[in-house]
Amino acid sequence: MTAAPASSPTAAWATTGVPPPAGWDALRAEGRVQFAPVEIPPTVPAPPGWLERALADLAEMLGEWLAPVGQVLGDSWAWLQWAMLGCAVLIAAVLLMRVLAARLARPSGTSATAPAKAEGWQPGRAETIALLDDADRLAAQGRYEAATRLLLQHSIGHIADAHPAQVEPASTARELAALPVLSATARAAFAIMAERVERSLFARRMLDRGDWDAARAAYADFALAALEPHPAAQTIRA
Repeated sequence: MTAAPASSPTAAWATTGVPPPAGWDALRAEGRVQFAPVEIPPTVPAPPGWLERALADLAEMLGEWLAPVGQVLGDSWAWLQWAMLGCAVLIAAVLLMRVLAARLARPSGTSATAPAKAEGWQPGRAETIALLDDADRLAAQGRYEAATRLLLQHSIGHIADAHPAQVEPASTARELAALPVLSATARAAFAIMAERVERSLFARRMLDRGDWDAARAAYADFALAALEPHPAAQTIRA
């Protein structure tokens, strides 16, 4: 391969009649600058390695195998696209039916993330008696505020256990006392406990024995009626 020679300045100067600059002939005669065309040998590409040959053979083989499939798909695309669309619609319909069936099977008033509670849910008898024993020990020490707060906290826990969607971290005692899931008896009992706790915390008024007796009786009423639409519970014995 021969590189194309550049146009000769000497020929150009001869054509125009302009003499070459001084020293031009001496520069060409020195031989340090090459003015003759350069022969570039042709580049021979390296032969492919075994991996390139294997990949090329595999691609060729797959092309031969899949060519009929591609031909069939190309010829059948007019109806195949509608078949694929029909399958997608069928899958979406099945998923929608499953979601609707799950919603219909879930009792009203329950959330998807919380298990459904029994309509007549109540705190366990043993749990209630143990709580009253702990609170009675605090009251016997004259710690009426701590005993009353203990009953109120457990009452809030009972509501959260049965109706988790109704209790939020920012819920106040007055908001909880007005919840529609509570019966009238339960709301009144909860309000008695909440009023005394608020009085001790915010009004800085010490609770006495009479306050404790009222709160204890209110908790007993609450535990029996809080989440029982049709009161039919046994009396809690001290």
